[in-house]
Amino acid sequence: MVHGVMHDKSSPTWQIIEYLQRHHTATIKDLEQLLGVTTTAVRQHLRTLQMEGYVDRTTVHSGVGRPHHAYVMTEAARGLFDCHCDDLALTMLEEMFEMVGPDHVSVLLGRVSNRLANRYAGSVTAEALNRRVEQMAVVLNRQGVLTDVLAQDDDTIILKTYNCPYHELAQEHRQICDMDQDMLQKVLGSDVSLSACIMDGDTGCSFIVTRNRTVDAVEARAP
Repeated sequence: MVHGVMHDKSSPTWQIIEYLQRHHTATIKDLEQLLGVTTTAVRQHLRTLQMEGYVDRTTVHSGVGRPHHAYVMTEAARGLFDCHCDDLALTMLEEMFEMVGPDHVSVLLGRVSNRLANRYAGSVTAEALNRRVEQMAVVLNRQGVLTDVLAQDDDTIILKTYNCPYHELAQEHRQICDMDQDMLQKVLGSDVSLSACIMDGDTGCSFIVTRNRTVDAVEARAP
């Protein structure tokens, strides 16, 4: 069962689910390359996932060539990546938002941002900015947030998350997105902007990490 492999991120079925979360569709050939196994083995894994309701097969018409089959995730599979707050925690946060009122929600979330930043700071200790971002990605993945460091150049690094740990709250309170951005900025010690957001219908949240003078000064002192 897929629920069983949630604790085994190296299992073939979980790797297929994770690939689809990132790329949305996959062909048999894509999955052969991903897993390094035969077509027969890929089909067996897909059959299991289809039987459990996590994967559907669709027909793709592209260009003048023959239609081909591709595989996509179902809503049930997407639910595996939802980092839901439990009912008690979610209800308590909603009640606190009601109690403090809209004018003070940002202050409350600022305090939450500080606490989260302090919690993660011990795991993000590298001096070089690119290594700090990589360490942050490891932290987020351990928290159940599927995260990649997608691209970087001399000045910017892109940190992309594919599921939202605060999905329920963020739907009602978009300040949650600001809190997440602020937390990353504090932990990384650099400028962070949100260029794409799951709440806006994007495939993931893309955080653009930009070098600033403070980080440049730290890295210049590094041996």
